This record gives sequence, structure tokens and C-alpha cells, in this order.
Amino acid sequence: MSPADIATFLRGLRLALGELEGLQVPTIAALDGVALGGGLELALACDFRVAGAGATKLGLPETRLAIIPGAGGTQRMTRLVGVTKAKELIFSARTLTAVQALEIGLVSYVAAEGQTATERAIQLAEEFLPAGPLALRAAKRAIDTGSRLDLESGLDLEYLCYQGIMPSKDRLEGLAAFAEKRKPVYKGE
Repeated sequence: MSPADIATFLRGLRLALGELEGLQVPTIAALDGVALGGGLELALACDFRVAGAGATKLGLPETRLAIIPGAGGTQRMTRLVGVTKAKELIFSARTLTAVQALEIGLVSYVAAEGQTATERAIQLAEEFLPAGPLALRAAKRAIDTGSRLDLESGLDLEYLCYQGIMPSKDRLEGLAAFAEKRKPVYKGE
């Protein structure tokens, strides 16, 4: 690939992963097996990463090829595991097992023995199903955007997100269901 082709390719990846990261719904990556380089960068753009118990190679090994992660890996990994750990992993091109990745916060969960990462990811998604969809969207925005702001600005954003769901039918349904001791039926309105 020419330098121009590489630049175009990386811009496309950055855009695609940015769109994934910016989705208004919770996103979960299921890692059953190897996730190296771009595969891990894709997973890093998700809200949660679930590794299969047998996942033995998770990492960003690009420096061994005399390049660096080019689709956001240096930035997203650093935000998950911290500057020093990200430098250690990227500089050394070290790969991790699922358990090692869990210990440093690179993955959110490791599937149980006999369970696939996809099965565990579905379990996690099912935990979110009872929540109001507008509330999930507002909470994700408050967390994702607010985490990049100073505390006072983040609190202001949280308030704006809260105010955005105040007039919703879902909010009224949630309060009515609570009072009536029944499960709410949300419609995203």
C-alpha cells in the first residue's frame, strides 16, 4: 500500500470505530479466540469486552512490525488501563490471556469454562434489557462525554441528560410501574 492508501485506510478505520463507539446503545464485543491489532482495536471501541476463557492472545503487537496501532488503540487502551500499562503492553507488543486482560481492566468479563464469550455477552446484554432505552442512551452520553470533562462540567452535562428524559412517556411508565409493583413496558418514547 502506498502512504496515501494507508492514510485513507486508517482514516476509514478511525471513522468506523468512532461511529461504533458513538452508538447510543450499549455495545459489547465478544472475544472468543485471538484479538490482535485491529481486532482488539475494534473491541476497544465497545462499551464492554467479554473474553472467552480460552482467549489466549489479546494485544496490540504492531510495534513488532515497526508501526503503531493506527485505529485508536493507543488512545482507547490508555483510557482503559492507564498510561504506564498501555505503554508497557504496546512497547513490548505483549499479548495477554483473558484472565490477564481482566486483571488490568482491558476486558470487562471472562466467560466461565464451557461458556463462549458470545453466550456471556448475551447474558450481559440481557441485564440491560429491563432498563428504559432513553435512560440508557442518556446515561451513556453522560458517562462517555462527562468522563472527558472536569467534574463541574460533567455534573452540568448529567443534569442536561436527566432533563432530556423528564418529559418522556418512558419515565412516567417507569414511575407508574414502580408504584403499581409491576414490570414497566418501555417504548422508547
